[in-house]
Amino acid sequence: MNEVNNKNSIHNIILEGRKKLSLSGVTDVDSFDENTVLLYTCMGEMTVRGTDLHVNGLSVESGEMNIEGEIKSIVYGDPDRRSPLSLFGKLFR
Repeated sequence: MNEVNNKNSIHNIILEGRKKLSLSGVTDVDSFDENTVLLYTCMGEMTVRGTDLHVNGLSVESGEMNIEGEIKSIVYGDPDRRSPLSLFGKLFR
């Protein structure tokens, strides 16, 4: 495995006072708005929900992402799902 894949295979989350979320191991971002951020990590799908959410930083090379706002939940999906949702999955989300 090369060095870039090793960096992306490490997944950490740091939540500071439910206002600032720092993530590592992010592989893709499917969608985001002020209430929901749907992303993919090396550990599978992740959904961040809250209010007034803002994606302040995303580095594709390092796999790091920062989200600010009032964070209400962080939910992991299927750990084997590393690709975007199918059309059928998007209809029922």
